[in-house]
Amino acid sequence: MSRYTIGVDIGTTGIKTVLLDTTAGIVATANRENTLHSPGPGFAEADPVQWYRNVVESIREVLAVSGVAPDQIGALATSGMVPAVVAVDQTGTPLRRAILQNDARAHREVAGLAAKLATVDLVTLTGSALTQQSVAPTTVWLRDHEPDVYARTAHWIGSYDWVLSALGAPIHVEQNWALESGLFEIDGDVATDVLQAAALDPAMLAPVRRPGTQVGELSRRAADETGLRAGTALVVGGADHVLSAYAAGVNDPGDALVKLGGAGDILVASDTQVVDERLYLDAHPVPGHWLPNGCMATSGSLIRWFQALIGGPEAVELTTLDAEAALRSPAEVLCLPYFLGEKSPIHDPDLRGVFAGMHLGHTRADMYRSVLEAIAFGFRHHVDVFAQIGIPLRRVMITNGGSKSTLWKQIHADVLGQEMHPVRGHPGASLGAAVIAAIGVGALADWSDAARFITLDDPYIPDPARRDIYDQAYATWRELSSAMTPISHAIARTTR
Repeated sequence: MSRYTIGVDIGTTGIKTVLLDTTAGIVATANRENTLHSPGPGFAEADPVQWYRNVVESIREVLAVSGVAPDQIGALATSGMVPAVVAVDQTGTPLRRAILQNDARAHREVAGLAAKLATVDLVTLTGSALTQQSVAPTTVWLRDHEPDVYARTAHWIGSYDWVLSALGAPIHVEQNWALESGLFEIDGDVATDVLQAAALDPAMLAPVRRPGTQVGELSRRAADETGLRAGTALVVGGADHVLSAYAAGVNDPGDALVKLGGAGDILVASDTQVVDERLYLDAHPVPGHWLPNGCMATSGSLIRWFQALIGGPEAVELTTLDAEAALRSPAEVLCLPYFLGEKSPIHDPDLRGVFAGMHLGHTRADMYRSVLEAIAFGFRHHVDVFAQIGIPLRRVMITNGGSKSTLWKQIHADVLGQEMHPVRGHPGASLGAAVIAAIGVGALADWSDAARFITLDDPYIPDPARRDIYDQAYATWRELSSAMTPISHAIARTTR
């Protein structure tokens, strides 16, 4: 049996592929950038054709860099953002760009379906409230605005599910795409009430498959393109935030992950199924375990926006901004990070971004620091919700691109009042996918084997003095959010 597997993560901003040696760890990685398209206010789209091209190129790169022969690769699994929506025809060909999970176009459709489903307890039924992330409002929007696409759509599937099908697997959706879509009940049955309210045909829903399930084999065409062996096992991976948490060691109750990607995720392991309308609920890859979690619409994407606003990476590096911001006082400027509306725990696509408290003595460093603090405040809002439903945080890991910033990690420790344990060189969900590929074909024997491939660096310790400042600033930040909500809504109405 081969000891090598490949994991691919289809992210908002890029593709990451890892080649895993199940006896020694990661032997090669490759990255490619994805283009984010925003053709209208609140729109967030990506091109599946670009995803596939990037996946092909990154697989070829890890093979070339590692020197591992294609016939030594035993399996491949994929991961990605959820619930991105890919409309495909009967052949599995995408009919338009994918609509991403942070897209906020279907606000009217959310309101319309909420009225029709007012007597249905969606949180208990599906695990999540009806929000801008729900798939049903997106499909209704497509039916109303792009009827030609809707008429030709055979299935709605996710980003990583589509990539696996493009490599040779039959059409399917992974368990957590199904769970977060709002189209299925927690137990996996079709949410008939939701489909009836949206007038959706159940035949357009693809079969649901669990992580670790082998669903197909690499096609001859995909083998020729990637350089892999035709017939290589294709294994169901999972949602990016779920597999990133799994690969970071979030397994025991109270283990948590703060994930600083393009969006911001916070996940906590639980041995009980907990539903709350403010949060999302995902199934842990380990059967019988759960991951209640939150996802903020912006995180690293807001930092990149600010960097572009002041001249782009050619004009100023993020390390320079970090150094400048470290010299500024905490929380002098407050930022509301709702530049794409907000997902959890507020679920309001009509919120807008705000900088407050500025005077002429403030600089870009103060604004940049306020952006870093805003994301941390958003995570603290989630921590408050977890505490209210009886899920305290016991050990917190921090990963993804933003975790490279020493300042940002310290800000999170100070704002959350928690030690933050960076995962060294964590490749995120791509590692989780590679581990699950190995489990799917028997190259690894146990789900706990994922812990063998991570190393935690020394934690960032909360500073008591800054913690006091941030406690007061957080309270003011929450007041600012409440005060600005009606103003944001008014602005949103005039700019639609």
